[in-house]
Amino acid sequence: MNSSKKILGIIPARGGSQSIPRKNIKQFVGKPLIAWAIESLIKSGVVDRVVVSTDDEEIANVAKKEGAQVPFLRPRELAQDTTPTLPVLQHCVRWLKDHENYFPDYVVLLEPTSGGKRPFHIQGVVDLLLKTGADSVFSVAEVPGVLSPHWQLKLDSENRIELFTGGSMKNVIHRRQDLPKTYYRNSSVYAFKPEVLFSDEPSLYGNDVRAFITDQKYAFDIDTPEDWEFAERQFKRVLEEE
Repeated sequence: MNSSKKILGIIPARGGSQSIPRKNIKQFVGKPLIAWAIESLIKSGVVDRVVVSTDDEEIANVAKKEGAQVPFLRPRELAQDTTPTLPVLQHCVRWLKDHENYFPDYVVLLEPTSGGKRPFHIQGVVDLLLKTGADSVFSVAEVPGVLSPHWQLKLDSENRIELFTGGSMKNVIHRRQDLPKTYYRNSSVYAFKPEVLFSDEPSLYGNDVRAFITDQKYAFDIDTPEDWEFAERQFKRVLEEE
């Protein structure tokens, strides 16, 4: 790792939550959910700041107690159910530049509800970003064979079947071992040059995008109460194996 680089860790955590009230500070395997994201960033050793962007005083207090910085409260208009992540990140980076004259060389984004990330994932993502000079790197997991797009089907109005990837069923790949590997974005860790947030076509990605592959056991999101129960069971197993 190049310790001379300024690397900012950002954790977005708004107060409102429809499906799981107060989920960002709800107890998850013995700690507030957001504490796991803060801990992973700190223990990774690759970021020089951990900033939580929240509109909520209680979340801010919990985040500070866990070791994060909360230099501002996010404006309400950027904390709605429909607010995308991009403007939240833009606001955070701009605020730090305007109020503290701080502009990072790289940004690491962790979503608290992608609960399986561990410090070594962050280390791996940032290391790949620094080594390749890519615009961004994010974590992915392999799509299980049964969910492969090569085994997915399309139906017409009369329920005639066509392969999702094109062609008739006689062209289907029969053996799972012969399926091309495909991957999905598991939302655990993103790292990118901050310039991509403010380019002509702003995004989290830029043009040169690389993948850091993680095991499926770390890839779970928490959106519903059912997700929460599964995630707790899964994360307990992850911790027991460490």
